[in-house]
Amino acid sequence: MDLKTASALRRLRLVSAPEAVSFLLLLVCSVLKRTTDFNAVPVMGMIHGVLFILYVLFWADAWNRAKWPLKTAALYFVLSVLPTGGFFAERRLRREAEDAVIASRARKEGVVKA
Repeated sequence: MDLKTASALRRLRLVSAPEAVSFLLLLVCSVLKRTTDFNAVPVMGMIHGVLFILYVLFWADAWNRAKWPLKTAALYFVLSVLPTGGFFAERRLRREAEDAVIASRARKEGVVKA
């Protein structure tokens, strides 16, 4: 995996958890708006919107650079629209990065011919 691909995957991983948290907070704010006088939906909506747009941009870049099959790219996109999906995306992306580091070290030490 080259440096630009690793950077694209890292950016996607780093934005996925905050995007999931903002989605959950937006849901909580929506419930509070309906049940109390507390209305933080405009602020949380903007924050979540910015994080979601960043997630989609980073997702498209990662898909392009990592050459994911359509199934994998669709999975990461679907995870972005589920309330806790960003946490699962972050976990999968972290595992992929760790596997790539292990494979790179194995190739460097001559254990694997690739």
